[in-house]
Amino acid sequence: MADQTSTTNRFARDSQRRIIGATAIGMNALKPIMHLQVSMLRMWANSIERFAGNYEKGLEETVEEQSDKERAA
Repeated sequence: MADQTSTTNRFARDSQRRIIGATAIGMNALKPIMHLQVSMLRMWANSIERFAGNYEKGLEETVEEQSDKERAA
């Protein structure tokens, strides 16, 4: 009976080791992909911030031009 319990425990540990090993391999494979996605998101966010800044700048210039036209009229 004790021999059967130790055999069962050994099989459980072996399967856990295989699962841990497969998980580690998967995480190591996903790491560069995640870095790429984070880089793409940062570039996308930077582009949106630049677009918003240019939009605000253009809006301010338009408002100034209209106020100059009203003053001239």
